[in-house]
Amino acid sequence: MPMTRKIAATLAVGATVAVALPLLAQQRAASGPVARYDMRAGTISGMGAGQMNPMAMMMGGGRGNNVQHELYLRLGSSSTPTGGGPKAEHFMPPNAHLGKSVVLTTPGQERLPDELPQKPRGRLLLYWGCGEHAPAGQPVVIDFARLAAGQMPPGLWSSTVIRDWGPTLTNSRTFGRWPSEDGKFVKPDTSLPGPHRVAGNYSPEMNFTLTKDFMGALSSRATANPSGSTLVQWSGLADATGYLVTMFGGKQGPGGQMGDMVMWTSSSTRQFGGGFSDWLTPGQVAGLVRDRTLLPPTATSCTIPLEVRRDAADFRMGSLNAFGPMEEFSYPPRPAAGPWNLQWTARIRHKSSYNWMDIPGMGAMGGMEGMNEGDGDGRRQPRQQSECRPKRGLGGLLGGALGGGSGC
Repeated sequence: MPMTRKIAATLAVGATVAVALPLLAQQRAASGPVARYDMRAGTISGMGAGQMNPMAMMMGGGRGNNVQHELYLRLGSSSTPTGGGPKAEHFMPPNAHLGKSVVLTTPGQERLPDELPQKPRGRLLLYWGCGEHAPAGQPVVIDFARLAAGQMPPGLWSSTVIRDWGPTLTNSRTFGRWPSEDGKFVKPDTSLPGPHRVAGNYSPEMNFTLTKDFMGALSSRATANPSGSTLVQWSGLADATGYLVTMFGGKQGPGGQMGDMVMWTSSSTRQFGGGFSDWLTPGQVAGLVRDRTLLPPTATSCTIPLEVRRDAADFRMGSLNAFGPMEEFSYPPRPAAGPWNLQWTARIRHKSSYNWMDIPGMGAMGGMEGMNEGDGDGRRQPRQQSECRPKRGLGGLLGGALGGGSGC
């Protein structure tokens, strides 16, 4: 879906205030940027919107019609702090309802999520593609017992869609992130459009105006067909650029141990993990829609093959992801001639997700066998996690199946 990039710019106030102009993807800077700012805005609905812990979702935590927002901020700079330790704040418009500002904290260390628990057991059955039946050659079976402990099976996760969190502690000379230790978290009534300012002692001051708010909440229905396959239907979002449906499930083995695990995606190509269900840019999504890795923005249904339901007989967790728009900014404006020495860039990416659970004997949760409109009043909103803390074992795999990488 084409996306308008003509973002209204704020006029300069004083000689020291930087003003944002849209950053066009085809433009290359001669130097810089000194600082990079990344915002990720998400909407979560369905099962688990009231619980950030996938295992709590399994035990029935949260109502099916909860709607939750999440916002992650990351600032990276090539400069060192002036006047003491690193300090940075993000000043948001009043409609954000987060007070004067939120504080970006510099962590002592940062660990990005792993894709697998350290010592996986059993087998993983991989399926992909929409349809009544899995195509010939599926599933691909990965036997963890034949792998060294902690070793990732070659070719398991996508190498074409790399997880992009923007600035990190390792790729920045000085780094800050939020949520942090300021005790503030995005609220049910937080709204993003309006003027934003990021200021600190290790990056140039940033000023930009956002025009897009959190994406709407997805509503979805998953029903078992007489054939044994599962039909997933959803109400489309006007600003969605593409969709991805995933399912994770399994069977219980002897002695209550986890038996075979099953992972399926709606992709027509074999793509799992990595940044596949993370915040993708509209440019990335357009390419993935063209090669049928992602479903187009016009899609409103997908059939999960009956073999997936058969092999994941004891529990099934599903997730529908809608990828959304992005706004980009940079300063100073590109000159008509001569070098372009960028001081900073900023972007905000959007995504909306809907989750459901189906466990035989426990009833369906989060929209399975029925439409859930995702119209929760937000009064039961949890605080979002301050940062990703990878979960081990089944919890981590469940989280990854729902788009969090490793339970984040």
